[in-house]
Amino acid sequence: MARQAGLKAVDMFRAVEAGKIRFLWIMATNPVVSLPDTAQVRRALGNCDFVVLSDCVGDTDTAAYADILLPAMGWGEKDGTVTNSERCISRQRSLVPAMGEARPDWWIVAQVAQRLGFGEAFNYRHPAEIFTEHARLSGFENQGSRDFDISGLADLSEAEYERLPPTYWPCPSLGTISKLAFDGRFFTPNGRANFIAVNPALPESAKDVGGQLTLNTGRLRDQWHTMTRTGRVPRLMRHRDFFSVSISPADALSRGLADNDLVQVHNSSGAVTALVLIEDGLPAGQAFSPIHWSNQYSGNACINNLIPPVADPFSGQPQLKFARVSLSRVAVNSWGF
Repeated sequence: MARQAGLKAVDMFRAVEAGKIRFLWIMATNPVVSLPDTAQVRRALGNCDFVVLSDCVGDTDTAAYADILLPAMGWGEKDGTVTNSERCISRQRSLVPAMGEARPDWWIVAQVAQRLGFGEAFNYRHPAEIFTEHARLSGFENQGSRDFDISGLADLSEAEYERLPPTYWPCPSLGTISKLAFDGRFFTPNGRANFIAVNPALPESAKDVGGQLTLNTGRLRDQWHTMTRTGRVPRLMRHRDFFSVSISPADALSRGLADNDLVQVHNSSGAVTALVLIEDGLPAGQAFSPIHWSNQYSGNACINNLIPPVADPFSGQPQLKFARVSLSRVAVNSWGF
């Protein structure tokens, strides 16, 4: 068992680039697009001795750096449980058979562990066995000291697991006390709430240089993360089928820009190329770009390349929604769309 905290994402990729981490196994994510300072992430993966990627898509930006690709099941192929944010545990059953050689993540991990000599600890045959172990651990040394407790589900048979109805936690075993905060008891030694005073800080950034815009990044209505799957659906792409930077009418006027002009969005971290969208709802001085585009869908549109790798000192969460950028018209004789 780990005795201390491991490296969080931003620090981990710094360690990879420095050669302190030489083996990396990435599962179900696309860090070459989704992390800040993507140029650094690409350098790190290019410097890593061995990279393994488990994914249900074989041609992501991250896959280009992988030494081994492991075919993971997609969401509709998986069988197991899902816990939503309102604490409801639901049985998820596969909608379609797995394609090709795709396998569940748990099975892939167990097979690797067995080949490394840890077969006794990873001898799972079915998701029900993993769920049982998970449920037992939730009740281990937990006499009402932790809010998550599903030890009441620890003795389900495989047949009972298959029929498990939607269940809210906590559902402790008999004789165990487990209450939620709204019952008047908090999960602290004295049962009372702890209030922690925090000092909020504004986003960190290099000093504004010559009338730069404040860049905010976010999602579009019809896309999900880095478009590894939603980008393949023509109907979803009709909502916005090009990479854009949205600016206010005032900023467009002062810069001599019009809708669909080709511009470079840049700062000291890097540059991307986008089409201008003039949005009446944006205040002057602000710009917005979507997070979804990658090298799979555009030549130079990974917006996180412009985001500095500033992270919260406690959680490690990167400051993904803030940068200062400049806009410059791209002078070309012709360009293709």
